[in-house]
Amino acid sequence: MCRVSYEFFPPKSLEASFRLRDTLNVLAPTAPDFVSVTYGAGGTTRQLTHEAVTTIAKTTGLRVAAHLTCVDASKAQTLEIAESYAEAGITDIVALRGDMPGGAAFVPHGEGFCSSIELIEALAETGKFTIRVGAYPDRHPEAPSDQADVDFLKRKIDAGATEAITQFFFEAETFLRFRDRCAAAGIDAPIVPGILPIENWKGVRKFATATGTVIPAWLDQAFAVAARDDHTDLLATAICTEICSDLLSEGVDKLHFYTLNKPTLTRDVIHALGLAPEPGLEKVA
Repeated sequence: MCRVSYEFFPPKSLEASFRLRDTLNVLAPTAPDFVSVTYGAGGTTRQLTHEAVTTIAKTTGLRVAAHLTCVDASKAQTLEIAESYAEAGITDIVALRGDMPGGAAFVPHGEGFCSSIELIEALAETGKFTIRVGAYPDRHPEAPSDQADVDFLKRKIDAGATEAITQFFFEAETFLRFRDRCAAAGIDAPIVPGILPIENWKGVRKFATATGTVIPAWLDQAFAVAARDDHTDLLATAICTEICSDLLSEGVDKLHFYTLNKPTLTRDVIHALGLAPEPGLEKVA
């Protein structure tokens, strides 16, 4: 049985808090392996992330992974944040280099970690965390080659990470080719495909362009036709379900969904794939 996990972002307003609560209520019954909470560019949601992680853990009983980055903090400050998670019973970390505000080039803090590898090594040395990292089926904008992305991922695994979650992609073959390159490089840690249900094609397209994600030409035409006929949600569900189905047929046993705190499409895909657990007899009697 394929296992699923979900990514959320921390709410910045009362309305957003209610939306996250509603998202959790919709997706928690699908029994995710874990859920993760992101960290804003430049560490802008550091406290909000901490509050969201600990609140979700306390109120839902779900396993929660906290994102942690190298941006705008000293090594001591970053490890202090990690320790506060451990004290709260949060032992899953998604360790990332992180992005600077406004898309600026990464500049390490004067006393901070210079790369995700340094952060991973420090977290692994504590012996307190399960560490997940990012991976890039399409070339990272700063990588000189496709192979460089694979080589850097191997260094992150060797530094102490136990699992990788990929950036989103639009065709299953993109992930499968990347998985093959990783296997050829000797990476034996699980590599989980990151899945982005397309809630808004214009916004997703803009983000994909910024992150170097390859956009197939047919997607623009498909969403233009769907928008004309007011069938964009139907198209998005069909595309996402097909990608996931293709991955499952190739032996993928974990899927990580980027929910954007909007649960409907993700829930619909989970149900279309038959991945939602059946309700107990006592609930349907």
